[in-house]
Amino acid sequence: MNDDLAALSARLDRTNELLQRMLAEVAKTPSTHAIFVDAGYLYAAAGRLVAGTEDRRAFDLDAEGLIEAFIDRARTIFADSRLLRVYWYDGARRRIHTAEQQSIAELPDVKVRLGNLNANNQQKGVDSLIRSDLESLARHRAISDAALLGGDEDLVSAVEAAQGYGARVHLWGIEAPEGRNQAEPLLWEVDSQRTLDLDFFKPYVSRRTAAAYEAAAARPGREDVRFVGAQIAAKWLAARGRDSLAELLPGHPYLPGSVDQDLLVEAEGLLQYSLRGQADLRRALRDGFWEHLQAQY
Repeated sequence: MNDDLAALSARLDRTNELLQRMLAEVAKTPSTHAIFVDAGYLYAAAGRLVAGTEDRRAFDLDAEGLIEAFIDRARTIFADSRLLRVYWYDGARRRIHTAEQQSIAELPDVKVRLGNLNANNQQKGVDSLIRSDLESLARHRAISDAALLGGDEDLVSAVEAAQGYGARVHLWGIEAPEGRNQAEPLLWEVDSQRTLDLDFFKPYVSRRTAAAYEAAAARPGREDVRFVGAQIAAKWLAARGRDSLAELLPGHPYLPGSVDQDLLVEAEGLLQYSLRGQADLRRALRDGFWEHLQAQY
């Protein structure tokens, strides 16, 4: 009996020693935070606050400068914590980076995540990306705190998922000229709230001149549209392969409805110009698409 008690006591001592070591390691491990930016919310809310419009073509936004400002603000809030990275969520046609998104992706400590952008320039799939990242990082104890810049009610599930694994979620908002630009259910769920005001954004957002705005919305030339059609054809061929090309060619000069619609939507995104009702430009677009494909066959 005494031997059994001695053995049990020894096992308890070893268990306590292991627990003490684990607690000591946890105490030495620094807290980690990450910043999650819903770019759709950022552009809309900051554009309205500083430039008086949500139209991205009407103002310039210094994304690199803003990201640095977000990192500095987080550094003051989470003083004893290190930054994991900044996650930047935006929409793009077929999830293909724009030049601006590519430059953001190349910044240090920044990860760009792309949802889709539909024909009405509405983001699709961004909220689910945020939830996936928040939940995964919290579950693996990669972060202790998350600063979330966004306002959509659909983010509530992302907040709840992260909190379920012990992470604290801090909601950052952008000052609204009037009313609110964040959903109340989202405000209720987070661990803390902060609002970034006009003075914070003024250095990074500037309205374009009328001439620059008009140039952005100017009607493109036929050769420009033809070139875009060829660009899209190159991407299409790389994604689908030569077997799909062989199936498509017998239908020349007509495109299947789904291919034609995808071509139109992607071209409008690249040109930043609507081709609806522009029969001559639509023909130029298809001509450029077909010419590139026929040259590769």
